[in-house]
Amino acid sequence: EVQLVESGGGLVQAGGSLRLSCAASGFAFGDYAIGWFRQAPGKEREFVGALRWGDGGTTYADSVKGRFIVSRENAKNTVYLQMTSLKPEDTAVYYCAAGVGPPAWIKGYTNWGQGTQVTVAS
Repeated sequence: EVQLVESGGGLVQAGGSLRLSCAASGFAFGDYAIGWFRQAPGKEREFVGALRWGDGGTTYADSVKGRFIVSRENAKNTVYLQMTSLKPEDTAVYYCAAGVGPPAWIKGYTNWGQGTQVTVAS
């Protein structure tokens, strides 16, 4: 069974940093893209960043480029989202997901974690 479990969310002041973790099990890590998405209240779920399927490179949304970094630790089957220079508009529930296809294409992700709340105070 494919499982994804996020952790590391919390409350942080604007300008601060957080690192989210996505622990994966039940599938071969390299066979899927691992994406991070977020959903703020009243808004649609949006792409944040991903480790691409195939070449293992990274892709980011313009809104987080230069501030967020996606990385992986194969030995722990874990993908991280390092977030720096956080802004109040980064407040959302953050989800990791596994899938194949274009990294920002939400419909390509078939397995999702439960999400973790990130709140950035101004």
